[in-house]
Amino acid sequence: MKAINTMKLAIQSRSVNEGFARTATAAFIGPLDPTVEEVSDIKTAVSEAVTNCIVHGYRERIGIIYITASVYPDNKVAVKIKDKGCGIEDIGRAMEPMFTTSTGGERAGLGFAVMQSMSEKVKVSSSPGKGTTVTLTFRIRQKQ
Repeated sequence: MKAINTMKLAIQSRSVNEGFARTATAAFIGPLDPTVEEVSDIKTAVSEAVTNCIVHGYRERIGIIYITASVYPDNKVAVKIKDKGCGIEDIGRAMEPMFTTSTGGERAGLGFAVMQSMSEKVKVSSSPGKGTTVTLTFRIRQKQ
């Protein structure tokens, strides 16, 4: 299926850019006239994916996070968040609630669970040493 409209964004993996990523994505889908709940879900899921890139993908270094948002027919939205960081060795385990690679106890390990609860679909592909791509799919309900 061919996209009707697409936005591409590249930001540094600095925590100050997480808010910009979520706001830019929300602004991009604005013309679809989403509900407040739909915008909130998209912003939260994007925030979790970007935070994973910052905290886990690039860990102690700054890298680039690539965000591509596309609108498809029938108000389907796909948001792809990609890093070229350390990658994930075991995607299944990483997606388990409460699993985290973060040390120090400040992370709950719920990022993927939150993304799954906010999105219609979450697809994760990763290669250790090469990076991770998370694709979030949403459907904006058409207003009556």
